[in-house]
Amino acid sequence: MLTNKQHELLMFISERLKEKGVAPSFDEMKEALNLRSKSGIHRLITALEERGFIRRLAHRARALEIIKMPDAASPSLAISNHTPAPMPASMDVDASNDNNSVSLCVMGRIAAGTPIEAIQEETHRISVPLEIMRSGEHYALEVNGDSMIDAGILDGDTAIIQRSDSAESGDIVVALVEEHEATLKRLRRKGDMIALEAANPAYETRLFKSNQVRVQGRLVGIIRKY
Repeated sequence: MLTNKQHELLMFISERLKEKGVAPSFDEMKEALNLRSKSGIHRLITALEERGFIRRLAHRARALEIIKMPDAASPSLAISNHTPAPMPASMDVDASNDNNSVSLCVMGRIAAGTPIEAIQEETHRISVPLEIMRSGEHYALEVNGDSMIDAGILDGDTAIIQRSDSAESGDIVVALVEEHEATLKRLRRKGDMIALEAANPAYETRLFKSNQVRVQGRLVGIIRKY
C-alpha cells in the first residue's frame, strides 16, 4: 500500500514519462507535490524503489523507469499534518478470554525501513501476553521493512507499542517525522538534534532537528507468527 504522497509522486512521474519520455527533475517533483525540500522527494523516490514500483537507472541523470503501477485501492490515510492524532478509544486494552493475555488493536503498518505515513484506523485485533504489557495505553503496528533486523525486529512482525510522547536516548520508538512520516527506529539524542538509527548496516542513520521529530510510542515487545 502506498501513502498519499508516494501515490501522487508515482502518478506524476508516470504522466511525465508518457508526455516527454524523460522523468521530471527533483525540483519539478518538489513543486508538483508542494514540498519544501528535495530531501522529501528523495525519501519518496527511495520508498517507491524499495516497494518495487520504480527503478533508478545507473549513470544516467533523471533516469527513472516505472516497473509497476498500484492497483485501484486508495492510498493509505495520513496523520493530520498539524494536529496530533488523538488515540482512539478502541486502542485501550480490552480483556481477552483468559487471564494471561489481552486483546489489542492493530492500527495499520509501520516502516522499519523508509518511513511511511501512519494509518489511524484499526485493521484487526491481536491477543498479546500480559507479561509484555506495561502501564498505560498500548497499541500494535505491523512491521514493514528490514532496517531493524539486528534488533530482532523482522518484516511481518507485530510491534507492541506503549503510548508515550517521550523516550530515553537508546529507546526504540515510533517516531513521527516532520508531521507526516512514521517510522520505527532507535532514538538517540545528540545535543539539539535527534538521530533515528537503523539496526541494519544497509541503512543510514538519519539526523533531524528536535522539533522535526515527535515520539508517539515506545516499543515494548514483538509478536511473530511462524
